[in-house]
Amino acid sequence: MREIREVVIIGSGLAGCTAALYTARAQLRPLLFGSSIFVGGSLTTTTEVENFPGFPEGVDGPVLMENMRAQAEKFGAEMIDDDIVEVDLTGDIKFLTDSSGTVHRAKAVIIATGSGYRKLGLPNEDELSGRGVSWCATCDGLFFRDRRDIVVVGGGDTAMEEATFLTRFARSVTVVHRRSTLRASKVVQDRAFADDKIAFAFDSEIAEIKETGGMLGGVVLRDVFTGATRDLDVTGLFIAIGHDPRTEQFTGQLDLDTEDYITVAAPTTLTSLPGVFAAGDVVDHTYRQAITAVGTGAAAALDAERYLAARGATETEPVTAAVPV
Repeated sequence: MREIREVVIIGSGLAGCTAALYTARAQLRPLLFGSSIFVGGSLTTTTEVENFPGFPEGVDGPVLMENMRAQAEKFGAEMIDDDIVEVDLTGDIKFLTDSSGTVHRAKAVIIATGSGYRKLGLPNEDELSGRGVSWCATCDGLFFRDRRDIVVVGGGDTAMEEATFLTRFARSVTVVHRRSTLRASKVVQDRAFADDKIAFAFDSEIAEIKETGGMLGGVVLRDVFTGATRDLDVTGLFIAIGHDPRTEQFTGQLDLDTEDYITVAAPTTLTSLPGVFAAGDVVDHTYRQAITAVGTGAAAALDAERYLAARGATETEPVTAAVPV
């Protein structure tokens, strides 16, 4: 039977790698599960990161994640590029099953599974990520400095905030929304309507994303009622139609909010179950930034360390726990 680990971390993004680094330095021998496909989290799909502290010239997202992973491994973190497909987190000992059916046991679990941007599902969308297509104005807006025109897709608060932010860099911003009215709060709407750089294409959707020379070459808009199309010559496409936290396997065990994000007892990372902690975008409605994910990853590690110390769970004597049937 496999040993019982002090800490198992689910998720290999910024929050997960930070938690692995902190728990490894605390000699808790963490075991981190990333993903068989999406190793390193969402930052691996980002080209240059300019707003992460300590890199005045910027850093490539994949390079940053490789360095964070190597740093955690240097202090003894063990990492497995595999998926956790089933969990039982309700007891003192937590059971986690990987894709091969192997059951792993842990005294504490840190969940850092992140969230995924909702996509349009159009050809070229993924291929042009970082080449004119983005899901984060705060992350990528500066790259559009002195460029011509940008389009933002969405009608909620996030879309309006993205559009307003992007007016700092673009000549114009066109908001594309499938409905005739926005879903954003009135104060956010009013701010966007008052901005001379922002135009609106209501009752419209993106029908096509064009590619020119490996970069975004414009989009085609389609009227949702008439089907009529028109070209929009833009150099940037920002998609702000929401996020989906990756919490499906925790439903029914952990308390989730109305949008399926894991609920924690802020300012801590404690979830509704003892010994289970959550960090990063899987708990974050508001910021969803690299630096905030790192911060909560460190907090989750410290919370887990204190939890284990309070229970005397770092002792070397084996703990007996049968796999549930």
